[in-house]
Amino acid sequence: MYKSEITLNINGEERSVYIRHADTLLYVLREQLGLTGAKPGCLNGDCGACTIEVDGEAMKSCLMLAIEAVGKKITTVEGLQNVPIKTAFIKKFAFQCGYCTPGFIMNSHSLIKKYPNADDAQIKDCLESNICRCTGYKEIEDAVKSVLSNESIE
Repeated sequence: MYKSEITLNINGEERSVYIRHADTLLYVLREQLGLTGAKPGCLNGDCGACTIEVDGEAMKSCLMLAIEAVGKKITTVEGLQNVPIKTAFIKKFAFQCGYCTPGFIMNSHSLIKKYPNADDAQIKDCLESNICRCTGYKEIEDAVKSVLSNESIE
């Protein structure tokens, strides 16, 4: 099997891996780099469990080939340190089983950075790209709104 060595910038660190050209970024993150925060769900871009940031934009890692990520800045949930949305998810009980939570956190974090004054329609639109099968979206929406309003979540 033919493999190529590539270098990826993940969570601020350069990481070299050998990949098949057909390997998705999700596969490489989980299976080769041990970054298991991005979850395999539908594997076709519908559920959002695998959401990461690529150059600051939320992206479903199951839809991107690893080779396409060369030269881009990748952030996974493991790379988010001291961000308010993580605390807000805990304080607002915005998860149940937790499988979808990293994807929602990444998508919400991206929304908050891009639209610090996001309105209800923008929040709902953002959250529609992820699926949770355990809970309603109210608590997740509340977590996002608490960060946007600078509500004390300490």
